[in-house]
Amino acid sequence: MIQSMTGFGKVTAELPSKKVTVEIKALNSKQLDLSTRIPPVYKEKEMEMRSLLLQSLERGKVEFNIFIEYIGKDIPTRINFQAVESYYHQIREISKTLGIAEPSDWYQSILRLPESIKSDMAELDESEWTVIQEIVKEAIRQLQEFRIQEGEMLFKLFEKKIGSIGQLIVEVEKYEGERIEKVKARIMENLEKVVEKDYDKNRFEQEMIYYIEKLDINEEKSRLRNHLNYFLKTIREGNGQGKKLGFIAQEIGREINTLGSKSNHAEMQQIVVQMKDELEQIKEQILNVL
Repeated sequence: MIQSMTGFGKVTAELPSKKVTVEIKALNSKQLDLSTRIPPVYKEKEMEMRSLLLQSLERGKVEFNIFIEYIGKDIPTRINFQAVESYYHQIREISKTLGIAEPSDWYQSILRLPESIKSDMAELDESEWTVIQEIVKEAIRQLQEFRIQEGEMLFKLFEKKIGSIGQLIVEVEKYEGERIEKVKARIMENLEKVVEKDYDKNRFEQEMIYYIEKLDINEEKSRLRNHLNYFLKTIREGNGQGKKLGFIAQEIGREINTLGSKSNHAEMQQIVVQMKDELEQIKEQILNVL
């Protein structure tokens, strides 16, 4: 069964001093396009996480985020008293020297300045990292499950659209005999208008057969049916078939275009337009197949 490239996974774990949330989003892309947002405390493990994501997700535009919410009063950020004090005295001195007003809100002004807030970077605890690894794997599992569910929906859509094109081939066949007779009648009518004397009827019959053979669409119908069957076979083979399905859809489109160019019949051309519409909807969704 095919899978979609679209997916989402989110898992939260509560540790003694913080709550950690891992979130993974995936959209369609020609290759794996991975972006990460990881807190500094876990930066040393970034390559390990990227490797796990690369092995698990294959393709897609993937956003990987880890969020930390600290619990209680014990948080790893502090106001840098020495820096704040230094800024305060410097700003007062500058105000006196330049004759400009002091800030109306000292805290808002100073706390925005560099080094006013200090982070206490604790070393990564291995037992904590074990928990993080597990929730990353669970988020990946959720995303993969999401992809499978989306893939089932795509599978049903493809079956329906391919079936519609197959049924439209049957509709085309209803007009084939009528089309040939109309072509013959039109040629005969035009010939009688321009030819005033007798003509070689045998030679005319040969030319007529040659012309009608050029309008024959049996080969195109046969190839089109083969491509439709191959498409259905491919979507049943499993994931990793997105690019292959794209190539098959191109071949389907080529045969439909040839049917249109050979149809020479109003009703048949309308059916070809319906085929093209069904195929365009298939192509749009193929972009999302893993």
